[in-house]
Amino acid sequence: MNPTKLKIGLVQQSVASNDKATNWNKSAKQIAKLAAQGCECILLQELHSTLYFCQQEDTNAFDLAEPIPGPATEFFGELAAKHNIVLITSLFEKRGSGLYHNTAVVFDRSKEIAGKYRKMHIPDDPGFYEKFYFTPGDMGFNPIETSIGKLGVLVCWDQWYPEAARLMAMAGADILFYPTAIGWDMTDSEEERSRQHGAWETIQRSHAVANSVPVVVANRSGFEPSPVAGDPGIQFWGQSFIAGPQGEILAKADADVETTLSVELDMSRTENIKRIWPYFRDRRIDAYDDLTQRWRD
Repeated sequence: MNPTKLKIGLVQQSVASNDKATNWNKSAKQIAKLAAQGCECILLQELHSTLYFCQQEDTNAFDLAEPIPGPATEFFGELAAKHNIVLITSLFEKRGSGLYHNTAVVFDRSKEIAGKYRKMHIPDDPGFYEKFYFTPGDMGFNPIETSIGKLGVLVCWDQWYPEAARLMAMAGADILFYPTAIGWDMTDSEEERSRQHGAWETIQRSHAVANSVPVVVANRSGFEPSPVAGDPGIQFWGQSFIAGPQGEILAKADADVETTLSVELDMSRTENIKRIWPYFRDRRIDAYDDLTQRWRD
C-alpha cells in the first residue's frame, strides 16, 4: 500500500566544472540533508554530473558519457541504500559506441536500479544543441514502480508536451517528476525572460491540473559561460518548485541560489480531486485519433 503522507525533496545546484566526483559529492551533501529532514523521495536536476555541455557541438564531450550501470549509478545507488530513500538521478548514458541518451535513473532504497527513462523529446536550439548528443528515447512513457508508488519521470524538454504527462498519468503515475536544465539567453530582454519563465512554470503546473497529480521540478541554477567565443552563455534560472494536484505551488526556490526544497504531500488528495474533477471520465477518446498525426493538413 502506498503511503498517504509522503515527504518529497529536490536539489537545486550550480555546476562549475566537469569534475564528476566534486559534483556528486556536492549533491550527496544535499541528499543527506533532505534525508535527515525525513524526505523519502529526492529528485536531482538534469545532467547534474557535469557542466551543460550542449552549448556547442563537440565530439570530445561524448567522453563525459558513461554506461548504465556504471560509476554514477554505483555512487548514487549507494546513497539511496544508505539513506533508505527513493532517488531520481539524471545521467548522460553511453548505450553503445556512437549511441547516447539523456537518461533518468531511479533507485528504490537500494543500490539496485528500480527503473530508467530515456528522454523522448530532444531540442535543438542555439546553446541547446541536444540533438547532436542524444538519441531520442525508445522506452515510451511508462511510470517506474517504487515503494512509494508509481513515478512518472520525464526530462526537461518533455515538460512542454501535455501528451507525455497524460500518457504517464494514464499508466497510473502518482507523481510527475521533471529534472531540468533551462535558462535564459543573456541577450534576451528582461520582458522576454519573464515571459519564458512564466510559460515554463505554467505548462508544468498545467500538467498537475490536467492529470490531478503533484508535479516536482528540479532546475539547474547559476551561470555557465559558453565554450564558444562570442556566445553569451546560459544563466540557468533555478526556481525549482513542487506543485500540488491542482497546480498550486507548495514550495518554490529562488533563481540564483543553491538550495533544497521539501514538502509533505497528502497523497489522498489526488484521489479526492479526481472524484471532484473527473477529467479522465469525460475524455472523448473516440474523437482524438488525429492526435497521432504530425499536423492536420
